[in-house]
Amino acid sequence: MTRFRVTKAQLAAAENGTTPDVLAPGVRLLFCGINPSLYSVVTGCHFARPGNRFWPALHDGGFTPRLFHPSENEELLTYGCGITNLAPRGTRRADELSRDELEEGAEELAAKVEANGVRTVAFLGVTAYRTAFAEPGAVIGRQERTVGGADVWVLPNPSGLNAHYQRPDFARLFGELRAAVFGTAGAEGR
Repeated sequence: MTRFRVTKAQLAAAENGTTPDVLAPGVRLLFCGINPSLYSVVTGCHFARPGNRFWPALHDGGFTPRLFHPSENEELLTYGCGITNLAPRGTRRADELSRDELEEGAEELAAKVEANGVRTVAFLGVTAYRTAFAEPGAVIGRQERTVGGADVWVLPNPSGLNAHYQRPDFARLFGELRAAVFGTAGAEGR
């Protein structure tokens, strides 16, 4: 497995940088993080920080046939999935983002989803979702609203800082999303 070597100087220089979207026309499911970590900005890969549980959750939920490394994030397109962020600006912590940034990101996301024909958006972080869409009562799972014409799901933030959910919880929730979007076939069956 590839290991990233990231220095403190690189992390400091990554403040306010971005990580490119993994997105193409026809993607069925777009995972939407809150914003990139400085680690992700440096590496150019989503959910790259050691301890982030996104990649294990994808595998455990049946989206990928094996555990992918963040450097393989473009491979998700093969499985009908993409990745973007609600706010493009890299920060040390997501709570450094303003309400305005999240709300503006929601508008930009809707345009991006519509332009690419995305069928479902899965937000990774209920608190940021509540703020961005002014839905203080939103809970984990499928939502009533659509974004850019796509169905909306909210999943827990996979950051290692989120102690409320453990690996089996992520596996179950990601598995429920996979079944809803792709049916009962796992990654091998698509």
